[in-house]
Amino acid sequence: MTGTKAKRLIRALNGEATDRAPIWLMRQAGRYLPEYRKVRAEAGSFLDLCYTPTLAEEVTLQPIRRYGFDAAILFSDILVVPDALGQKVAFREGEGPVLDPITRAEQIDELDGSAVVERLQPVYETVRRLKASLPTETALIGFAGAPWTVATYMVGGRGSADQAAAKLWAYRAPGEFQKLIDLLVRATISHLIAQVEAGAEVVQIFDTWAGSLPEEQFRRFSIEPTRAIVKALHQRFPDLPVIGFPRGAGALAIDYTRETSISGVSLDTGVSVGWAREALQTLACLQGNLDPLLLVAGGDEMRRAVGNIIGTLEGGPFIFNLGHGIVPQTPPDHVAELVETVRGWKG
Repeated sequence: MTGTKAKRLIRALNGEATDRAPIWLMRQAGRYLPEYRKVRAEAGSFLDLCYTPTLAEEVTLQPIRRYGFDAAILFSDILVVPDALGQKVAFREGEGPVLDPITRAEQIDELDGSAVVERLQPVYETVRRLKASLPTETALIGFAGAPWTVATYMVGGRGSADQAAAKLWAYRAPGEFQKLIDLLVRATISHLIAQVEAGAEVVQIFDTWAGSLPEEQFRRFSIEPTRAIVKALHQRFPDLPVIGFPRGAGALAIDYTRETSISGVSLDTGVSVGWAREALQTLACLQGNLDPLLLVAGGDEMRRAVGNIIGTLEGGPFIFNLGHGIVPQTPPDHVAELVETVRGWKG
């Protein structure tokens, strides 16, 4: 078998058996790598790095050269979508993303969804470059933030522990807030379609703050938008694998997985892999879920946890990953140790 369908990650997402668990890691390109820090310093601002195809390609390839992961994920950010919509977005050292907050319904009307693909052409050029430069066995993952998660930044103006600004708007004026969600659904569909047209073989939808929503709002603002995005993608690309990451969803991940028609569901660190095997693995490929801090610690405890995850989930479709992204203090040698452990694991 040759081409896309021969790639381990694609086979796993299609529910097929693989000779070993494919592995990639969220934030595998990032500050823990000295070669990334060098390019980041050359780029100027973080958004300049995202929007300079030669540099974004380079940092995407860095962890592939070091570790030979089974997939590369496009180097970009979920907040390029609000930036392309016309909201002012900046990344400040030590603060993270800072946006001019959307606090009134009239501001939603001022956002321009028609220009998203045009404004994000540098991102798609990075995808095209990666499609040509990646090893033939390495899958290319595109991504976007889920509408709820992106909306929390747009409304709050920055990340927050409780997403209070967005939740209060959704509670007080759900119809108004729905307008923002609907705009983000359309923009996200356009953004992901453009990535696939440029060469992405898989896409992941990051709903990082899904777990902050009560059930009724989870269904309205997490499940329904994701379902609409996946449906639109599959109308255009029927065989496209889509991974959902409803971080913190708990038992609601069952309904999320079933109702959105995703191919794979990424498990956060708090999910019991035994429960996931019984509740989710018959519905979709599972991805996860080593604690990123175990990767910082390394050693026997990390290897033991790796064995538990693989031993529990290897009986069904499975991709090894973390329960969230690599943290900056991670020693690169521990990542190499992790890859070696996953690839050499024998039950």
